[in-house]
Amino acid sequence: MDDQSDGRQGNGRNLKLPVPGKRNILITSALPYVNNIPHLGTIIGCVLSADVFARYCRLRGYNVVYICGTDEYGTATETKAREENCTPQQICDKYYAIHKEVYDWFDICFDEFGRTSTPQQTEVCQSIFKKLMENGWLTENTMQQLFCETCNRFLADRLVEGSCPMLDCNYDSARGDQCDKCGKLLNPTELKDPRCKVCQARPCIRDTDHLFLELPLLKGKLEEYISDMSVAGSWSQNAIQTTYAWLKEGLKSRCITRDLKWGVPVPHEKFKDKVFYVWFDAPIGYISITSCYTPDWEKWWKNPEDVELYQFMGKDNVPFHTVMFPSTLIGTGEKWTLMKSISVTEYLMYEAGKFSKSKGTGIFGNDVQDTNIPVEVWRYYLLTNRPEVSDTLFTWTDLQAKLNTELLNNLGNFINRVLSFIAKPQGLGYGSIIPDASGGESHSLTKRFAERIGICVDQYIEAMEKVKLKQALKIAMSISSEGNAYLQESQFWKLYKQDQAACSLVVKTSAGLVYLLACLLEPFMPSFSLKVLKELNLPPENQFSLRNENGDLEKAKKPWEILPAGHKIGTPDPLFKELKDEEVEAFRKKFSGSQAERVAKGEAEARKLAEQLEQTKV
Repeated sequence: MDDQSDGRQGNGRNLKLPVPGKRNILITSALPYVNNIPHLGTIIGCVLSADVFARYCRLRGYNVVYICGTDEYGTATETKAREENCTPQQICDKYYAIHKEVYDWFDICFDEFGRTSTPQQTEVCQSIFKKLMENGWLTENTMQQLFCETCNRFLADRLVEGSCPMLDCNYDSARGDQCDKCGKLLNPTELKDPRCKVCQARPCIRDTDHLFLELPLLKGKLEEYISDMSVAGSWSQNAIQTTYAWLKEGLKSRCITRDLKWGVPVPHEKFKDKVFYVWFDAPIGYISITSCYTPDWEKWWKNPEDVELYQFMGKDNVPFHTVMFPSTLIGTGEKWTLMKSISVTEYLMYEAGKFSKSKGTGIFGNDVQDTNIPVEVWRYYLLTNRPEVSDTLFTWTDLQAKLNTELLNNLGNFINRVLSFIAKPQGLGYGSIIPDASGGESHSLTKRFAERIGICVDQYIEAMEKVKLKQALKIAMSISSEGNAYLQESQFWKLYKQDQAACSLVVKTSAGLVYLLACLLEPFMPSFSLKVLKELNLPPENQFSLRNENGDLEKAKKPWEILPAGHKIGTPDPLFKELKDEEVEAFRKKFSGSQAERVAKGEAEARKLAEQLEQTKV
């Protein structure tokens, strides 16, 4: 991992701290909830997108720390623990390991992947609460809450389902805190025909005392922050729209406590039997996980002059990050590093509907490992399909088309043509040696080609700086298309016999472009870039770089200068494998229905096979 900052040693790592005068970038992705296996929508919505940007920042030589972890407190964990007949802590331990394994498989390179059920979370959360209390931003209030007489307890928001009260929605499976169909944040008492998720009984309404954050009193400071930072940080349009819709509707006092056992305890005598509501404590997890990374966490989180905070999430998380969390930090009166830039994705839909953890619909992180489709293909497909402006649809035929057409026929074909030609023995190629060549500026075809590549690299940098990941990936892939066109126009196979000097220039330029493509695509497909390094016979520790101070960007505009003459390449192998129609159909069948249905189907097939074996023995 790239590391340029001053830092202290911890757990064998060189811990990065902000360096005055450098670009210090703190990246977070929404903390995935720990009660289930993450699906592809979760992966593209937060952890993968943030990973791409973090890897890009490392290429540029920025001082970057990428923080994430599992969101472990709250009702959903208690409910899952009841379903699996174990404790909430056991559920968290089990699914934390599953999440970590899935993200490791996807090559997600966190600086710290932590969790919120830690002493550090309790300490930071309670400290922020006490500051809000001291500053008079919290009030006590009695609220009506749904109580299940059958279960004999107050029902947390996610333990209630019913019909959405919005007239143009009426979705019949809206949760007590939010409707998944229209996105409206709700109070459980607003639901029509509510029912307890545990026993299906209709709950009654009872009074209970809670603490509230007075958002209306913080409105002035919050609006000033939003108007300044949404411009300075180039917030995505969907984030701006959602945030201003909230402000237009009018900020309301928000309850920050809940009648639960599994959570951060409220340090207040009257409310000692309650815990903090998950929306209040979960974003604080970014801070507490950073405090697990380094004891000097305040140098990241209380340093707005030197640190830029970039946050990645799905659209349902926007108001918690643009309204609630900033209000909480502003209310402490301390000098916090507030979010500069927010990157938001819409929903990734599956062939039959929305990806859903609760319903088990879609492709899950552990499913992809059973497909034999390499991780670089999954990363590429998800990132080209990243739902930046509107919901996008996952289909197996689209995955097949992108693999076969874009990766195999465009990118893989270009790299294989170049390296296979170099690898041919002398008299047919170059005996695996990069030829000596110069004078690219005086060769008109190469000069025009290099100018186009230079423009593409500038556009790539501009898109990545604005976190337009999909656009940057498209630009990088267009460089491969330009490479194929350059090879075709040069007719290098004829030049080899007719003009050795010109052929050497075309081949050396093309080999440089292979390296450049591996560099530009490393944030998107790191495992692909490592394979290209191997084929170029360059060590894996050969750090890709796009730093201004090293002249990397200027060198990219003269691709014939990227690789040294006389360097011996490795053995070229095909980088991608065709996905056939029959494989696509098999995957579609295998991953149809819900996870539970798939398990049941697998068990039924196993029983049938066992019976057949038994009969064979008889």
